[in-house]
Amino acid sequence: MATGDQADIVSRLRAVLPARWFPDTAPGAASNTPILDAVLAGIASVWAQVFSALSYATLQARIATASDVFLDMIGVDFFGTTMSRQQSESDAHYRTRLQAAMLQPRGTRAALVQALVGLTGRRPAIFEPTRPPDTGAWGMACGWGVAGGWGNLAMPFQCLVTAFRPQGGGVSVVAGWGVPVGGWGGGVIEYANASMENEEVSDEQIAAAIAGVMPAATIAWLRISN
Repeated sequence: MATGDQADIVSRLRAVLPARWFPDTAPGAASNTPILDAVLAGIASVWAQVFSALSYATLQARIATASDVFLDMIGVDFFGTTMSRQQSESDAHYRTRLQAAMLQPRGTRAALVQALVGLTGRRPAIFEPTRPPDTGAWGMACGWGVAGGWGNLAMPFQCLVTAFRPQGGGVSVVAGWGVPVGGWGGGVIEYANASMENEEVSDEQIAAAIAGVMPAATIAWLRISN
């Protein structure tokens, strides 16, 4: 018996009935009040459904406990269509992304890196044509594999971003279609479903993540690579 289920509500109803109105039933014996039991069970069935609906509705009022379509509605309320649930994405994973986006730093280079790493799992390459640490300068270490690039003071408040799509796909560490072996030392096989597949990140989501953290009146030139 759990709080709010049919048995719980029947016991609560019985507890408030005058004891002298109905005969007592000995523990383990057949009920002496079958008609009363049926009436109380019918009432309790309805109230158990009401209690379940209220409990579910209460959970949907907070992002920390919301689920199903209500979590999607919260995402739309806060972010419009820029933070939609990915295909087969679980409530827990989607909730984590939404909460991170709500408190995400914005307006800095570090914020841009954080946004892309959080979305794709890969660190982007960022080049600012007016930033000496990116272009190299007299007295600074620069050269092939170290630093350096063509600077351009005619490109203020602009940066060149190379974002990388997430690596892999499918179900990790499991043999794919056409692999005939499986077992110890020969490969891994198992039944899989859509919920186990690595979530895909679209190019549009990458672009939206960058636009969401860039300061006003700035430009990010984007290249997306594998």
